[in-house]
Amino acid sequence: MNTLKQFINGQFIDALSGRQLEVEDPFEGKIIGLAPDGDASDADAALRAAAAAQPSWAKKSAPERASYLRAMAAQIRANRVELAQTLAREQAKVMPLAQVEIDFTADYFEYYAGWARIYEGEIIQSDRPNENIFLFRKPIGVVAGICPWNFPFFVMARKVAPSLLAGCTAVIKPSSLTPLTTFAFAGMVEATGLPAGALNFVSGRGSTLGDALVRHELTDMVSLTGSVEAGRDIIRASADRITKVSLELGGKAPAIVFKDADIDLAVKAIVDSRVIFGGQVCNCAERAYVHASVFDEFVEKISLAMSKVSYGSPFAEPAPQMSSLIDSRQLDKVEAMVERAIAEGAEVVTGGCRAEGSGYKYEPTILAGCTQQSEIVQSEVFGPVLPILPFTDYDEAIALANDSRYGLTSSVFSSNVSLVMQALKDLRFGETYVNREHFEGMQGFHAGWRQSGIGGADGKHGLMEYLQSQVAYVQY
Repeated sequence: MNTLKQFINGQFIDALSGRQLEVEDPFEGKIIGLAPDGDASDADAALRAAAAAQPSWAKKSAPERASYLRAMAAQIRANRVELAQTLAREQAKVMPLAQVEIDFTADYFEYYAGWARIYEGEIIQSDRPNENIFLFRKPIGVVAGICPWNFPFFVMARKVAPSLLAGCTAVIKPSSLTPLTTFAFAGMVEATGLPAGALNFVSGRGSTLGDALVRHELTDMVSLTGSVEAGRDIIRASADRITKVSLELGGKAPAIVFKDADIDLAVKAIVDSRVIFGGQVCNCAERAYVHASVFDEFVEKISLAMSKVSYGSPFAEPAPQMSSLIDSRQLDKVEAMVERAIAEGAEVVTGGCRAEGSGYKYEPTILAGCTQQSEIVQSEVFGPVLPILPFTDYDEAIALANDSRYGLTSSVFSSNVSLVMQALKDLRFGETYVNREHFEGMQGFHAGWRQSGIGGADGKHGLMEYLQSQVAYVQY
């Protein structure tokens, strides 16, 4: 049994709340760890440590701050297999994907370390002959990072790497469902010699610890990856102090398959995008629109592909394509959404029920006969379920795709370059993938439109989230 402690001011300490949370292995249904059930007292201690450390951390040069990111990457690489095993166990992520997440996280720390000598301020032309106008980029201060359960290790790095490089200090709260891998990393941070207080990890519930982090007077910025409902709560809680928020929320990504698309390529890309981690990924393809002339062919091929998707233990060899959903609540939610869709007239082409055996598993499912207004088309499923609807022309396809409260990711499948470029202009989403699966790069900018979020992460623009500007007018 793995029993965690809070990591505050460079030390592991018992939760000030005195309470603990159980951590479940979703596939085996066994309790594998105990994590602190922190509250406002834990939040206060961590934020005060971060605030005390921030001025001296910001005074270090960016290359010196970057050296700690490289040390973190080295620690991850030295412990990559053990970290992947912990990640796979606490969230039922198949081992190959867990290993990708661990390795990608190490790459991510190294990537942002490379920005140390690159990010810049500006010199702006003045109206006055003897004046220079300088725009400086300065750290925003103390960051509270609230992480999700679906990619807990990588999203932690999304908040830690750019904030530390920018000269901020941080308090990170992992999901109470998946704290084990993040706290294993906390021990590695201790080994890098990072100054005490620069990076703190606290465990607890969002409704108590998370709320306290957001409302605290020392929090200068909140970075959340989570649901739309969680985002709304963050905005409300941050309103009194006008705290900056960066929110990456839900998605309902459309995949548009035009009549000139490579159908086999589209089928593979959309299946890969739908079943990765059991469909519990914000940028997954959540709905498909297929031209009427190829609709039957597409449905036949994707149904066959989805029926062949393997699922089982995350540690099985050869590895299955997916394993368990995160918990019983998620399984109940997916099942209920499919049942309501069927009651409204949807046709189950394949799947449509819980899978037998260990874990909270749901069969990969294809639904036809859905309406655009139905819940299964409009609301995020976060499970291996794909509704497919036909369209007759370009304008209808774009209108259907854009008809959503979400605006995170989308995809287009076509061999017509002109049509693709027009679609890129007309789609209202933060990301669009063309003739490929949904999976972003660290050098891009992962940001949503509408209710999918405010701000974003990755690349140069992700770094700028943690910097604020100061303009100086210097007359001589």
